[in-house]
Amino acid sequence: MAGGENIFLFVPNIIGYVRVALVAAAFCLMGGKPGPAAACYVLAGLLDAVDGHLARLLDQGTRFGALLDMLTDRCASVGLLLRLALLYPPAAPLLQLAAALDVASHWLHLHSTVLSGRESHKSVEAGGSRLLRLYYGSRTVLFLLCAGNEGFYCSLYLLHFSEGPR
Repeated sequence: MAGGENIFLFVPNIIGYVRVALVAAAFCLMGGKPGPAAACYVLAGLLDAVDGHLARLLDQGTRFGALLDMLTDRCASVGLLLRLALLYPPAAPLLQLAAALDVASHWLHLHSTVLSGRESHKSVEAGGSRLLRLYYGSRTVLFLLCAGNEGFYCSLYLLHFSEGPR
């Protein structure tokens, strides 16, 4: 990357802005249009994989992009968990705990990355946690776990508006 380039206009960051808009649209639609809300939410999640791939492919990975990506992920998850807490009041304490754990664990991991001087929160030292090495070391594992988690929450959201399994 050349030093004078405008990183805010890098392709992965533009995709990041689209993700922010899709998450905002999903939140606005969640009250009464579950299908379009879920579609916006899922598309934002799929674009998460695309922006990371393009960042590596185009050599346009930046700290700004990584932070935008993680912040968008956290806001999307917490927003959906808040909606689920409204839809499923008896489960609200567990959903609140899930939101708090999601934010706190990612913040602590990011903070420890900065303190240790590593460039990316996805780089885990050889002596570090085996679970974190597996999670961040395999793009397949990372994608499947993230997609499974978000898919579960999104399915719970859509289930509220259906008659349930037959």
